[in-house]
This record gives sequence, C-alpha cells and structure tokens, in this order.
Amino acid sequence: MKNLIIISALTITAFSFAACNNTNKSTAANSETDTAKKPMTTQPKIVAKASESVKGLVENYLQLKNALAKDNSNDAATAGKALAEGFSKFDQATLSAAQKKSFTDIADDAHEMSEHIGESAGKLPHQREHFDMLSKDMVDLVKLLGAGQPLFVDHCPMYNQNKGADWLSETKEIKNPYLGTKMPTCGSVKEELK
Repeated sequence: MKNLIIISALTITAFSFAACNNTNKSTAANSETDTAKKPMTTQPKIVAKASESVKGLVENYLQLKNALAKDNSNDAATAGKALAEGFSKFDQATLSAAQKKSFTDIADDAHEMSEHIGESAGKLPHQREHFDMLSKDMVDLVKLLGAGQPLFVDHCPMYNQNKGADWLSETKEIKNPYLGTKMPTCGSVKEELK
C-alpha cells in the first residue's frame, strides 16, 4: 500500500512538472508572438512624449517662480501666459484614465491661475496670490507625472500673514518668490522630488 501511494505521488509530481513546462513554453511562445506583433519602440515614445510635455510646463513654472523672486512682474506675466498656453496644449493621449482625471483636475485650476498671473503685469502682490494656488497644483502635477528632473518643494513660513506657502524649485538654494528681494532667502526645503 505504501508503495502504491509513493508511486501515485511521483506520477502526480511528474505530470505537474510536465504541465508547468508546457505552460511556460506556451507563454514564452505567446510572448514572442506578442512582441512580434507590437514593436518595442511604442512604449518608450509614449513615455518620452508625456515627460517632455510635463518638462515644458515645469520650465515655464520655474521661469515664473524666478521672475517673482526678482520682483519682476512683467517677466512673471510672460511666463504665466506661456504656462497657461502649455496647459491648453498638453497632450493627454499618453496618460492612463486615472492620470487623465487627476491631470484634468489639476490643469483646470493651474490654467486659470496661470492666466490670471499673465494678465496681471504690474500687480506683483496679486500675481503672488495666484502663484500660491498654482504652486499647490504644480506640486500635485509633478507627484502625479514626474518632472524629468529633481525638484525641491520649498516653504516660506511668513507669507500670507504667517500662514505660509510652498513652491517648487530647481535648486536647494532658497530664492523666495513670495517675499522677493525683501527677504530672498526666507524659507526652507520641505521635500525633494525625484
């Protein structure tokens, strides 16, 4: 009886190995067929296209931030207009359904804030109010889709009657866009985004 149980167990084990090997061969064959049907270059192009679009938005945002840090309202307006245009032209085709929904929520607000900044040349305090809201959206955008470069989330504790505000920066060095040339180094690095 013991011999029969051992032989049965060995037989089942042998069939299991054979089935696993056939499944692996079948899966490998299907993978080769799928790879032949779908060129490998499709996915990297999609990723590159999305990251280039985000990179353009981030570049315009950083120009805006740097203009505000220098108290240059006209350059801030120019960068705000460019950023609003970038949001309008952003190609969402490469985003997943979940990313599209989140992007749309972010982009609607960010586009509006960018437009206000662009239309408010000569009104530095007003531009900074909208920059505060825009910065929240841009941090969310970078966390959602990446930026193609390391960025820092900086924090100014004194802005808005000590309520504070965050912004994105390309360097660890603090260049405060909220207080500008009055207190250019006020703030600290809150987080690094890679």
